[in-house]
Amino acid sequence: MMCMAKALRTIAFKVRTASSGGTACVNSFGDEQLVVDLFANKLLFEDLIYSHFCKYAYSEEFLELQDMGGSAEGGFSVPFDPLDGSSIVDTNFTVGTIFGVWPGDKLTGVTGRDQAAAAMGIFSPRTTYVLALKDIPGTNEFLLLDEDILHVATNVGKWQHVKDTTEISEGKMFSPGNLRATFDNPEYDKVINYYVREKYTLRCTGGMVPYVNQVLKEKGIFTNVASPSAKVKLRLLFEVAPLGFLIEKVGGYISDGYQSVLDKVINNLDDRTQVAYSSKNGIIRFEETLYGLSRLKPGPSVGASA
Repeated sequence: MMCMAKALRTIAFKVRTASSGGTACVNSFGDEQLVVDLFANKLLFEDLIYSHFCKYAYSEEFLELQDMGGSAEGGFSVPFDPLDGSSIVDTNFTVGTIFGVWPGDKLTGVTGRDQAAAAMGIFSPRTTYVLALKDIPGTNEFLLLDEDILHVATNVGKWQHVKDTTEISEGKMFSPGNLRATFDNPEYDKVINYYVREKYTLRCTGGMVPYVNQVLKEKGIFTNVASPSAKVKLRLLFEVAPLGFLIEKVGGYISDGYQSVLDKVINNLDDRTQVAYSSKNGIIRFEETLYGLSRLKPGPSVGASA
């Protein structure tokens, strides 16, 4: 976790100063890579090698597991999204890095609940590092002290612990992803219309990291639901499970509509899923409106008719 903190510090500097123009490269999923994407990807691999505890690393930008040289016994495997939201760098919206930490050398046949730790780096007006460890309650937030931006560039900037979060309550902000799905998914359309009717505040930037950070800090809900014409894009290994780990550590709830995504077995490294992050009541309403009942509230549905 310390080595990743070091990498995030340098990525923060590059996000602020590096070119955000496209390159001639595309990643393994067909997405165009930015110059800063490639830099972040390279840096994270390098720092994981220096940790000496990482057996395998796996980046969303590539399809192959990379052997980091650490021991499988007592070591860890780390999948990461080097720069989530890179398509919105040029518009100066918040972007971030996401990673999960699984014990041993397996990233398939495991669940998100098997993680030893997870974290996200958030690059915006403030650079923060939010992490959770399996055996420690809640999440911890660290702020990068970079009054002089050159400190970051010269590897001097320091992280200061500013907040721990141990609980989450219900709020009235909503951040909907994949809104195209409302065209041919009437249940998702009902979900979105509920938030509008109940006068929820809309917050939408196009980045997964700021959405989840908002749920942690200001409460509310983030949703991303699929439809026949708008397929699900979020990857369980790189994004959904690590961020879900953070949410559940503070007493929040996550759902694919039927179950916690942390209980979904990762069968393939590119497995994808729909998801919602919120408080317990927020997830009950989400599940009931989509499918008529909620695993968190046995009995007849009330949300679907609401």
